[in-house]
Amino acid sequence: MSQPTVQHISASKVPELATASWSNALQIGGELVTSGMTGHPATRMAAEDGLPLDAYQQTLLVLGKIRDLAEAAGGHIGNIYRLTVYVTNIADKDDVGRARKDFFASQQVFPTSTLVEVSGLVFPELCVEIEAGINLDVDLRTLTKQPVAN
Repeated sequence: MSQPTVQHISASKVPELATASWSNALQIGGELVTSGMTGHPATRMAAEDGLPLDAYQQTLLVLGKIRDLAEAAGGHIGNIYRLTVYVTNIADKDDVGRARKDFFASQQVFPTSTLVEVSGLVFPELCVEIEAGINLDVDLRTLTKQPVAN
């Protein structure tokens, strides 16, 4: 049995730190997995300017990073099928949901998602972190919602 090809995926819009001990994304066959993405460093710059990014803004920023990684692997937004969302305040769930709906507005079928409240993220100005499952062989943009069977 042959091993699937594993490739490190990088995107210029989602730079990795030279000192990082992780990869932002790995492609294993047609599957792309991401590390948890945050709005850093934009959230740090906003906090220093006194205008912090809220959960809605951070979610859109993070989803954009995930899209950029998918595109760097030759994919697109429709390949994103799974999200695990970490928030520091569960009260932000509606803003996160609104951002997901806005980000995937061109699709009838949204990625699956888990949302979990955590006690903190790596920097205090962060309130959202998202991991994604991306499959380059599927396209959620082409799916339509099916009626619920009784």
